[in-house]
Amino acid sequence: MDDIAAHVDARGLNCPLPILRAKKALAALESGQLLHVLTTDAGAREDFAAFATQTGHALVEQREEVNGVLTHVLRRR
Repeated sequence: MDDIAAHVDARGLNCPLPILRAKKALAALESGQLLHVLTTDAGAREDFAAFATQTGHALVEQREEVNGVLTHVLRRR
């Protein structure tokens, strides 16, 4: 996606740190902008889905990359 406004590399971090880093990054964005997050935590897929539901941010994409890295793209509400 070419319209990513910010990136967070949370690889190697365990819950809740990837969510906390994403929350901080989203706070700095304007409504509608996209945040790209990389994680390796096994529970991150479910954590980011729950985070999006609870906060109203849109979970635009989740996919598994090589070596167990998960990519999450969130749109700020």
